[in-house]
Amino acid sequence: MDCREFHKKHVGFVDDVLPAADMRAMERHRASCSCCSRHDTSIRRSLLLVRNLPHIEPSPDFIVRLNQRLDQLGPSARADLVAPRPYHPSLTAFAALAAGLVAVGYMAMETTHYFAPSAVERQIVPLASVVPAFEPAPAIGGAAFVASVPTGMPVWPAMLMAGQAPMHFANLDFHDGELER
Repeated sequence: MDCREFHKKHVGFVDDVLPAADMRAMERHRASCSCCSRHDTSIRRSLLLVRNLPHIEPSPDFIVRLNQRLDQLGPSARADLVAPRPYHPSLTAFAALAAGLVAVGYMAMETTHYFAPSAVERQIVPLASVVPAFEPAPAIGGAAFVASVPTGMPVWPAMLMAGQAPMHFANLDFHDGELER
């Protein structure tokens, strides 16, 4: 454990909420590092002082006197206590916002070059020349298909096979539990 980790976990160490292994590591570090030992001692003494301070009880007429004093100061004093002040952005905040918008616009314009269709892609090609004619896939035996999936194949080829399975079995007929072709 180093000093940085000790300081990071010190609140949990003082409150005794760390796991037992971390508590032992913190205690060993405190015993070996004089700087962290002084830090721990000063924090524990401060907490001891704060916990031993007497509890402050306001007088019974405190609220009445406070309201009278606020009334003497006028409505502006009450408004300052209750209503938040309006936010007035500075010139720097406005410039940062404008620069951010310009950067986002520039990035949006640059990405259109990557996704814009090329001249070849913009040509209209008849659909019949692009899509090959459908050829039925040869039928494979059901046992061969089922046995190939759980043998440690990666998932995506198995998914491709499962997606093509209806095409493979489209030309098979089932009669009384037997396959006929």
